[in-house]
Order: sequence, then C-alpha cells, then structure tokens
Amino acid sequence: MADKESTHHGRRDFLQLTSIAVGTVGAASFGWPLVFSMDKSAEVKALSSTELDIASIQPGQAILVKWRKKPYFVRRRTKDEISAAEKVEVASLRDPEKDSARVNRDRPEWLVVGANCTHFGCIPTGAKATENRGEFGGFYCPCHGSHYDTSGRIRKGPAPKNLPVPPYKFVSDNILRIG
Repeated sequence: MADKESTHHGRRDFLQLTSIAVGTVGAASFGWPLVFSMDKSAEVKALSSTELDIASIQPGQAILVKWRKKPYFVRRRTKDEISAAEKVEVASLRDPEKDSARVNRDRPEWLVVGANCTHFGCIPTGAKATENRGEFGGFYCPCHGSHYDTSGRIRKGPAPKNLPVPPYKFVSDNILRIG
C-alpha cells in the first residue's frame, strides 16, 4: 500500500513539474514577442533627437531647425545680447524666468527655443539678421505682434508664455543635439 501511494505521489510530482515547465515556456514564448513589440520602432528612434553642426553659425545669427516636425530656433547670441538678457528684471516679466535658466550655463551664447509663438503658434521672425526682431532684439511674431527678447522671453504682445526651451545638449564643441 505504501508503494502504491509513493508511486502516485511520484507521478503527481512529475505531472506538476511538467505542467510548470510547459507553462513557463508558453508564457515566455508569448511574453517575449509582446515585450519586444513595445520597443520603439526605428522610425520613432530616428525622430527622437536631431544633431546639427553649429560651427558655421556666427554670433548674432540664428538658424531654424526641425525636431519632431516642429520648428526650433538655434541662435548664437552676441555678448551684448547676453548682457541685455541678463540685465532684465525678472519680476517685471509676464512669464518670469532668468536668462541663466534658459541657456546652458557653460555656453550662454547658445539659445535653443521653440519657434512657435505661444499665442497662436505662428512662426516669429528673427532667425535672419535682416528680419524684424522686435523691440527687444529677439523674435517678433508678425501675426499678432508679440515681441520676445534675446532669451526668448515674452516682453510685449498677446503671447502668454516664453518660447519653450527643448531638451538639448552639446555632444562636442560643434555638435548640438536636440532631444
């Protein structure tokens, strides 16, 4: 009688272990493709950041670049523009933000901001030196007359917020990565 029970017990253990092993393999074979399919596609990864060579941008110049299908200004500010942006009394601004909070501390000559007016999304002028840069020397939205300073902060007009600063970093001395 004891041998019969131990035989049943041995079969039961074998069936349990086999069931657990088959279940584990089944779950892994179903779960791995599911987890793998949640990874970003190559197209999404390619759009997640953009790199540009900024060596040819002279002080006072700006370029318009696209990242994630939206325009951004990359501007190399002059020493006078940096000084003017730093001297602004932050408390007097509609959207108070220090210039130092909007630029890279080590390279304050570079300003990277979104190029859509925060009022209705028009693209302000000011990328080219010949364009109207508004009363504060930064950017001017011709749609409704918003004026931004050399730090991209709203100074006059209907726009409620500063031009947004995207995530960016300097990969090397001449390569800037947005995103």
